[in-house]
Amino acid sequence: MATASPPPPPPPSPPPAKRPKMSSSSDPEVDAEPTSPSAAGGEQRRPRYKRRKVAILLGYCGAGYQGMQKNPGARTIEGDLEEALYQAGAVPEADRAAPRRYDWARAARTDKGVSAAAQVVSGRFYVDPPGFIDRLNAQLAPQIRAYGYVRVTNSFSAKKFCDRRRYLYLLPVFALDPSAHPDREAVMASVGSGSELTKCLECSERGRKVPGVMGREGKLPSPEENGADGPVEGTVDGHDESESIGAAKADPTASDGGNTNAHGVSGDGTEAGNDAELGSTGTGEVVPSDASIKNENKPEATTTEEIEQGMDLKNGNGEEKPPTKSAFSYTDEVMERFSRILKYYVGTHNFHNFTTRTKAEDPAAKRFIISFTANRVVSLDGIDFVRCEVVGQSFMLHQIRKMIGLAVAVMRNCAPESIYDVAFRKDVRLNVPTAPEVGLYLDECMFTSYNKKWKDSHEAVSMEPYCEQAEEFKVKYIFPHIAAMEHKEGAVALWLHSLNNRNYPDFRYMETAGAEAKVGADVESTATGSEAKVAAEIESSSAGAEAKIGAEVESIKELQMPGDNVSE
Repeated sequence: MATASPPPPPPPSPPPAKRPKMSSSSDPEVDAEPTSPSAAGGEQRRPRYKRRKVAILLGYCGAGYQGMQKNPGARTIEGDLEEALYQAGAVPEADRAAPRRYDWARAARTDKGVSAAAQVVSGRFYVDPPGFIDRLNAQLAPQIRAYGYVRVTNSFSAKKFCDRRRYLYLLPVFALDPSAHPDREAVMASVGSGSELTKCLECSERGRKVPGVMGREGKLPSPEENGADGPVEGTVDGHDESESIGAAKADPTASDGGNTNAHGVSGDGTEAGNDAELGSTGTGEVVPSDASIKNENKPEATTTEEIEQGMDLKNGNGEEKPPTKSAFSYTDEVMERFSRILKYYVGTHNFHNFTTRTKAEDPAAKRFIISFTANRVVSLDGIDFVRCEVVGQSFMLHQIRKMIGLAVAVMRNCAPESIYDVAFRKDVRLNVPTAPEVGLYLDECMFTSYNKKWKDSHEAVSMEPYCEQAEEFKVKYIFPHIAAMEHKEGAVALWLHSLNNRNYPDFRYMETAGAEAKVGADVESTATGSEAKVAAEIESSSAGAEAKIGAEVESIKELQMPGDNVSE
């Protein structure tokens, strides 16, 4: 009798699918570890959370801060962020103020006063239990906001894995107008011409000098003198926005012997705050000099400068000239020229002239610019700004601001467009103006290669889920700060007065280089001609002398020749 075969064993169940490492996980118990062996069964104790490698996406307004990177003795975004991470429980006490111990990295290092709408930092943090972003924002100032975080691979670094960075610079349209905010030399040179320029009533031409811009200290224009009724709405509360008025601090000064204001820079190229600037306090407030306070209420002009200004503002009959408002606008023709100038930067170039403390021979001076456009105009609080967008792999200290500075100088006819023929040469050193920092902000950090490689197991590091939050932050903090600085301090307007050949003799480099080449060619031609003439004269003299000597020798031979009848 045959026995029945046992039933086949059931097929093994497939292993559970691997849970993707997403930031949306809200179950802290999945990753929790019991504090002791007895915690697994019996009494449940408080879970012990693990550190997670994450990328935090955030934005900040740079007003009142000395840049992104932490500097001893200076208030920085990174310093506040590290302390907030500790207070929020993301960093243990043992690692406090020691970012290397939790693999800290940043995607971009912004300068003093520069903002960011989409910065990315990475590290190993305790992000559980849920609510980490809320706990972090509770410890941060309102002008620094974390949008969210993303779980990343253990080898991820926000600095090394960032493919490209996009910056935006909001440049006032009037900065491209050659007749707006001219310097004193341009005004005096235009006297008697068909298109005379007038001195600014609201800027430094009336004696209000700003340290680092025109080389003198002085009283800042009040809202009434600027034509404003009062403080601009939407400004950042609790922070002194006047720090950013020293926009051209790296440029040579104009009035007092051409001295350059020194500013501290750390060893790794991060700009440090300079509290010893002339006429400024540690918070960046500009203090009026004694002379400006004494002369502030005098009704009559007492200095030669004020008398000259009064003469320039009067016509032949002694009547004051009404200030004429420029009808300049960002037309298609202006946009085409400005875009053509910005296109010189696109590609791989040696940008040693567009940074500080980097030599032309340094391989780090070579940078790749993907695109540089300026095809949109935005209006902020009654001021039109050109939206300059630059995308590149990476940027050096002050590089974007110097690129904008030279482009504005060319647009205002302070420098010829041909200066770009030598601006990227290793053997040419140019002093390039630095545009104010207030209009610059980091718009996005991109991680294209990383997202493509790890798309199956990790969430993409992208600003796409946080676009609305970033836009709200820009509208609430970054844009009002840019408009307020131009309304209250005239950051760009004051800087425009320094764009002249006295402050920047290299604007005439093409002329001087051409003149030197011409002089060299003339000297060489003269030397060659003189040598040829001398050689010809020597040759002629030599030939004449030889002919004369030959004739005399022949004559002597004839006299000494014996006759036929003479015997030996």
